[in-house]
Amino acid sequence: MSQFRKNVLSRPIFHWARGVLPAMSATEREAIEAGDVWWDADLFTGNPDWQKLLDTPPARLTAEEQAFLDGPVDQLCAMLDDWKINWELRDLPPEVWAFLKTQRFFGMIIPKEYGGLGFSAFAHSEVIRKISTRSISAAVTAMVPNSLGPGELLMQFGTDEQRNYWLPRLADGREIPCFGLTSPEAGSDAASMIDNGVVCREQYQGQQTLGIRLNWHKRYITLGPVATVLGLAFKLYDPDHLLGDQEEIGITVALVPTNMPGVEIGRRHLPSMQVFQNGPNRGTDVFVPMDAIIGGAERVGQGWKMLMSALAAGRGISLPSLSAAGAAFSAHTSGAYARVRSQFGIPIGKFEGIEERLGRIAGTAYMLDAARRLTCAGLDQGHKPSVISAIMKSQSTERMRIVVNDAMDIHAGKAVIDGPLNYMGSLYRSLPVGITVEGANILTRSLIIFGQGAIRSHPYLLKEMLALGDEDKARGLQEFDQAFWSHVGHALTTAFRAWGRALTGGSFSPAPDAGATTPYYRQLGRYSAAFAFASDIALLSLGGDLKRKEMLSARLGDILSELYLLSAVLKRWEDEGRHTEDLALVQWCMEAGFATIEARLDETIANFPNRPAAWLLRLFTLPYGPRRHGPADKTTQACAGILLAPSAARDRLTAGIFHGLGDDGLARLERAFVLVTEAQDVQARLHKADIDDWQVALKQGIITERESILLANAAKAIASVVEVDDFAPEELSPKFNDKTDPRTLQAPLRSSRGGAL
Repeated sequence: MSQFRKNVLSRPIFHWARGVLPAMSATEREAIEAGDVWWDADLFTGNPDWQKLLDTPPARLTAEEQAFLDGPVDQLCAMLDDWKINWELRDLPPEVWAFLKTQRFFGMIIPKEYGGLGFSAFAHSEVIRKISTRSISAAVTAMVPNSLGPGELLMQFGTDEQRNYWLPRLADGREIPCFGLTSPEAGSDAASMIDNGVVCREQYQGQQTLGIRLNWHKRYITLGPVATVLGLAFKLYDPDHLLGDQEEIGITVALVPTNMPGVEIGRRHLPSMQVFQNGPNRGTDVFVPMDAIIGGAERVGQGWKMLMSALAAGRGISLPSLSAAGAAFSAHTSGAYARVRSQFGIPIGKFEGIEERLGRIAGTAYMLDAARRLTCAGLDQGHKPSVISAIMKSQSTERMRIVVNDAMDIHAGKAVIDGPLNYMGSLYRSLPVGITVEGANILTRSLIIFGQGAIRSHPYLLKEMLALGDEDKARGLQEFDQAFWSHVGHALTTAFRAWGRALTGGSFSPAPDAGATTPYYRQLGRYSAAFAFASDIALLSLGGDLKRKEMLSARLGDILSELYLLSAVLKRWEDEGRHTEDLALVQWCMEAGFATIEARLDETIANFPNRPAAWLLRLFTLPYGPRRHGPADKTTQACAGILLAPSAARDRLTAGIFHGLGDDGLARLERAFVLVTEAQDVQARLHKADIDDWQVALKQGIITERESILLANAAKAIASVVEVDDFAPEELSPKFNDKTDPRTLQAPLRSSRGGAL
């Protein structure tokens, strides 16, 4: 029977598919083969194993890692004055650079045997998260050497000799690394780079040496202006066949000391007014020996796969940590400001328009940190989930943008007027950086998340594609026959599963006993089945054309992203002990996510080019049409309420941020928040007595002397929060730039409120 099926049914399908399947480029293949799959694969089955998710050990810090956070990280944060860094020094202070090196911040991921800290992914994430709440420039400086760069590449692919030489020097800061990938000609399309290396023999250190003559022009290179060693991606050519028969070998990665002849470090870039070191560099006829290639000569042509493998881990940690920090910081500051700032006689946080923004900030902060923790847990188990890392980078930075914009709207003029007292401005200006780097969000959403996810995470698609591309047609047919009919069985099962769950509203979907959140598991099971069925319909009806239907791919990617993020929310609530006070946050996340999933499904169906397939898709996934409308107003208000008063739920939501120091803007806000909430009962008594002046209330005996002092201190604290910076005109305008005038820009700018500019 199997032979009959293979010869009569599978063979013509096999030959037809080989003819219509678009060729997979080398970079596409290497990107797909990099990393691995994890929870994303369960979501693609349409029937995720919830117990597998719940059994995943939560991300935890060791005692040593916690001590580092409480010690060197807090010390570093206390050294950082972001206003001074950005507007006076335009760099980190020398003592901060020295501290980063001596405390081995650049070696967090490097194993202890090489002199590094050997931290877990979660510890790495926690460190970046806390620093981000104090200074974006400092966070990026600490982040980059531990993300995509020479350290990660050496650990995964370096030779023993390379590891033994470079890793100790990177760990203790003797070497400052950077990585050169982007060039003027090649941004997201790395395959179009013209940076090149030619295999040749030249005199090197007094003897004839086989090596590579390099020519390149890179830009946007973080730490480039101060780097001592450059990880360089280039296309390698061997026209004289010194390595073998192949002339165009492909993308290769090498380590190039920046003091070599021919290396030119360019002037600095200024990315969105953030002053972390970033800039272009060039190389002209730079000769390096073959052992400069990471992994040695046997790794020539494997550069893109190496980069994607390294990115599969780093992209899931660095920017998601910064984004989660931005969301938590926005929740902390916006809730406090909305409580202490009053208009029309009531705190602005009581206005429903503000509550709407606060609720979204709180729910998003809960979700982003949940996803960050789950991703770190997977990484610490040894996974390198490239699709999940792409989801995390894209979704976390996009949602941070929404949250920070909400925070800016709530603060209004307080966050618009720049100066030392403005604790939001630098974070706001940094938003485009996260959106753009490590894979621009537009292309990540439209090409990567579903485009690569469908191939990597689908139970059978990659097997089918590999079988179709097998040069041995007999072997390819055999493997295709097995994968294809397994896929058919899976698709039929998924179709009826999706239909049944859609008709019953997911009421009978499998779910663990998770208390109040059990119904949410059932709904996620329903939407997972709908997503799996929609994926199969898209792949079956569009085939290779799906690659060019970027808007459809983006919508399906959004659904996969929501499924992952919502899984993380449920996992967090379980891991933290099922706190009833946090249920409003969980509910907000789930209701917002379900509405997004249904909207994207509906948009996919409405725009599906194959209309019969679209009708089938609607029948099996949304037979009643979209019925989710997002969080209820009461849910949003409950989330907002968490931010407006001190509580354990608020502390959990904003844990791990660095608090204000001395009389800085954040410290003023935090003091005012404490005083205002302490005085709220006394203030309510005055309001009930229809008295605005606490001094009158004191004379009438309505309040005590102690209560009057509390009210006076609260009023003073509120005034200090509302205060913003101002500057003398000659301090800001270049036309007054007179070197003989001490009032001008030749001296550090000074705010009349907050100190040096």
